[in-house]
Amino acid sequence: MDPQRRIAFSAAVPALLAAAGVALAASPARAAEDPAAYPSRPITIVVGFAPGGPTDILARIVAGKLSQSLGKPVVVENKPGGGSNIGTEQVVRAEPDGYTLLVATIANATNMSVYKNLKYNTQRDLAPIVQFMAAPSVLVVNPKVPAKTLSDVVAMAKASPGKLTYASTGHGGSPHLAGEMLRYRTGIDIVHVAYKGAGPALNDLLGGNVTMGFMTALGLPQYLTSGQLRAIAIASPKRSPEMPDVPTMAEAGLANFQVLSWNGLVAPAKTPRAIIERLNREVNQILAQPDVRKQLQTLGGEPIGGTPDEFAQFIAGEIQTWGAVVKSAGFSLD
Repeated sequence: MDPQRRIAFSAAVPALLAAAGVALAASPARAAEDPAAYPSRPITIVVGFAPGGPTDILARIVAGKLSQSLGKPVVVENKPGGGSNIGTEQVVRAEPDGYTLLVATIANATNMSVYKNLKYNTQRDLAPIVQFMAAPSVLVVNPKVPAKTLSDVVAMAKASPGKLTYASTGHGGSPHLAGEMLRYRTGIDIVHVAYKGAGPALNDLLGGNVTMGFMTALGLPQYLTSGQLRAIAIASPKRSPEMPDVPTMAEAGLANFQVLSWNGLVAPAKTPRAIIERLNREVNQILAQPDVRKQLQTLGGEPIGGTPDEFAQFIAGEIQTWGAVVKSAGFSLD
């Protein structure tokens, strides 16, 4: 079932936003190789976050399957930093020949409005290929924290202003903005701690070095089952089948608080359309494989797939949605 593709934090955010199409570049690549011969050498998929996070996990699942289907090595390269901007900039500067790709995430939508001096434009400089997945975020705490409900978290924060901390995958990403909106909606004073990806953020949550964080559901159930983390609430309209005991944010007392994390494959603008379509077909076939679907669903994600144009329209809608959220929150970075 196709998950909800809107993220609405408060009534201040417009209910309906136009989903303008993202232009897909289709001009010839500068590489001498005939696109019909693609691929003839190894492909690199750049992940703008540290190893171990949900984006990295999924990138490696897809890369392994692509290596088999294309008959060429597909290597994942982690380039963390700047809320995925370092990795994104590397791909934007790469030759548009299909050999350097990026796993785009919600950060590539939020960064468009969060950063004042962004060195790329997601819609202008990247060509969408296919969406991988979507997964709701979950507010979690280290089990040493006595809070068991959202009301407990709010009460603790109000009793000790500026003492509780929340982890994020980097400045401007959805975990950061979710934490900022939690502060705004509840009036609590909690301190943001930014990491270079979900892996390092998760490690410090597990170690008790930070109090809480909004973590993508992908890969989270194992930590909840083992008792290494405690879930407070899930930021989705309904409960997750993989985490049926975790209440929604609305059930926990905070309505209209939804955070959907997503990712998918993109290429530098001007990558030949024939290569975009080839990769789209391959990844759609991978996402349809029962073992891949089971892996994603077990981890808490929902495989999406679809056409390049559908992913382009989705990205455009996300950029507009997050732009409205950032404007209402009055938040920006240099």
